[in-house]
Amino acid sequence: MRLISRWQNSAGERVRIALNLKGIPYHYVSVSSLEPGEYRRLNPQGLLPALDIGGHIVPQSSAILAYIEETYPIPSLLPEDPGLRAQARGFAAHIASEMHALTVQRVRHLLRDDLGGGEAEVKRWLQHWLGLGFAALEQTLAQRQSPSPFCFGDRPGWADLHLIPQMSNARRLGHDLSPYPLLLAVEQRCVPLDAFRSATPEMQPDFPKTEGLA
Repeated sequence: MRLISRWQNSAGERVRIALNLKGIPYHYVSVSSLEPGEYRRLNPQGLLPALDIGGHIVPQSSAILAYIEETYPIPSLLPEDPGLRAQARGFAAHIASEMHALTVQRVRHLLRDDLGGGEAEVKRWLQHWLGLGFAALEQTLAQRQSPSPFCFGDRPGWADLHLIPQMSNARRLGHDLSPYPLLLAVEQRCVPLDAFRSATPEMQPDFPKTEGLA
């Protein structure tokens, strides 16, 4: 099993966390290590990540996560209760479809370079969609019938592995996360765990290393 990704790819980070939580071994392949044009040939969508399962290429983190959950059901990434399971999926889908999809690099470049938006306009775009998204996620946790240490249970899973990379992205993009104490509390419980820590950009082999002083 090969995961083709890049150090700074939050969708790939979601998949790395999932694989780590389940204890599934995999081979990390940096997209930069491939020959020019090879990744587009493997994955016509051209987006990261992709999972190579014996030559079968699965694009899109949502499809990869579904494959992982169905193929390696124990331990499950989803709550046992059907209602909570649906809530966790909805929470994650809001991040992947309504937040991440609107703030990724290719969208920012289109706004700035092709549509002539300045840095101020791009920043306003980012803060608008990130603010709406995080406010909705915070309210979702506030409305839980039974509060839990992680998003929807006593251990991290489907919702949490979507949330943590998105919060890291938001910080990098200059979004203030202080209005979301419930989200921050979940993050504080997740980030010390090895499954999350080893999935961070800084821990990937293609993360840019600072040159030492001569």
